[in-house]
Amino acid sequence: MAIAYLYEFAASDDLTTTNYDAVTQRMGIDADRPDGLLVHCAGFTEDGTFRMFEVWTSDELEQRFTAERLMPAIREVAGDTPPPARRERYELHHVVV
Repeated sequence: MAIAYLYEFAASDDLTTTNYDAVTQRMGIDADRPDGLLVHCAGFTEDGTFRMFEVWTSDELEQRFTAERLMPAIREVAGDTPPPARRERYELHHVVV
């Protein structure tokens, strides 16, 4: 069963994607898609909240990616950063890819 993850980072006046783009590039996610990742999208909401939404085939693959690729890239680019203001996880009933 596929699993959705929603992450939100508190709204701010900085609507640039400099750190996000640097982390994405450092991970090489566009060229080397992680096992189990079905979709990843990110952008700003109208109030300036930065939101990411992902769908993975399993918790295990998402957790491995986070530990092995995401967190090291974040630390290299931005150092210790606060966690998302909101994080949700839920199993999906239906997915069309």
